[in-house]
Amino acid sequence: MDHSLETLAGGLGGCCEILMYHQLARPPRFSGNRGLCVAPWLFRRQMLELRDAGFRSGSLRALTDDDANAKVVLTFDDGFANAFEAALPVLSECGFSAIQFIVAERRINQWDADLGYPIRNLMDDCQIRDWIASGHEIGSHSLTHPHLTRLDIASARREIFESKARLEDRFQRQVANFCYPYGDLNPAVRDLVVEAGYQTACSTESGSNSQGCDLYRIRRRFVSHRRPILAAWLSPGALLTLGQLCESYPTKAGLAE
Repeated sequence: MDHSLETLAGGLGGCCEILMYHQLARPPRFSGNRGLCVAPWLFRRQMLELRDAGFRSGSLRALTDDDANAKVVLTFDDGFANAFEAALPVLSECGFSAIQFIVAERRINQWDADLGYPIRNLMDDCQIRDWIASGHEIGSHSLTHPHLTRLDIASARREIFESKARLEDRFQRQVANFCYPYGDLNPAVRDLVVEAGYQTACSTESGSNSQGCDLYRIRRRFVSHRRPILAAWLSPGALLTLGQLCESYPTKAGLAE
């Protein structure tokens, strides 16, 4: 397989912007992970502005297929139920598609609980099936959301391989895309993702994905919880200006993805 963006060079001007969301909920006033929440009204405004500016959404297959219509890729980490509930009608309204990265063995954000952050429900199997039936995708976000580089190789292998197998068994569809919990990876972890048979893997590194990028270290834009997209500054041919709605991924103070 040719893991490059050569097929996109003509359709996307050699770059593909991937936006990263987590929860769609009112940001908690005093929690350290408030940057991981985008209010539902703001998310709708962001999507409407993208649509009205002429953008179209695509899947992560845009990184390997000749998909000239893929201008932005919408990703959600962790599979929060509030993201399902708030995003589904907005995505339908705008004609967009998205992918939810599912933590296969969790029903709440236990990794946040361990840090004292608010506990929220993750999508249950019925919601995941509704998400898929609505034309959206799922990917793997491991079994339990650990720091993969802190595990021994056998444990990291289980997190990466078994999450894929369980999701494919539960939902009877291929799970081709992985997302590193916390964006935590090293060469050994990356190699396990390749060995498991995933076609792509998303990081939390900020930036665009241009020709020749590593499909197992895909860069994304962390969407700001504080501002709209400012569509007046955007056009489908000027993807780099998507930095206007994004900011650095909040890695300080042990924030959980």
